[in-house]
Amino acid sequence: MAASRLPGRRKAKPGRTTERKSGRYTPPIPRAKKVSPRWVPVLLLACLIVGVIVVVINYLGVLPGGASNWYLLLGLGLIAAGFVTATQYR
Repeated sequence: MAASRLPGRRKAKPGRTTERKSGRYTPPIPRAKKVSPRWVPVLLLACLIVGVIVVVINYLGVLPGGASNWYLLLGLGLIAAGFVTATQYR
């Protein structure tokens, strides 16, 4: 009687196994919930609002030097910075 295996256990097959107990996917439990600092949403809204204001004021011609492409570029850059900051918000 040379039984090297324990009773009731199967020999493991080489390779990846795909057996699951249920058919539903259960996401892993997060170790710690990430929370953004308070300045992230403040910076997000500030960039978006100031960017829109700069673009509108540029078209009204109120800024020094009248309507300029540089002011438009500054406003669009601030709006883009707001969108980039939005990707960091948790």
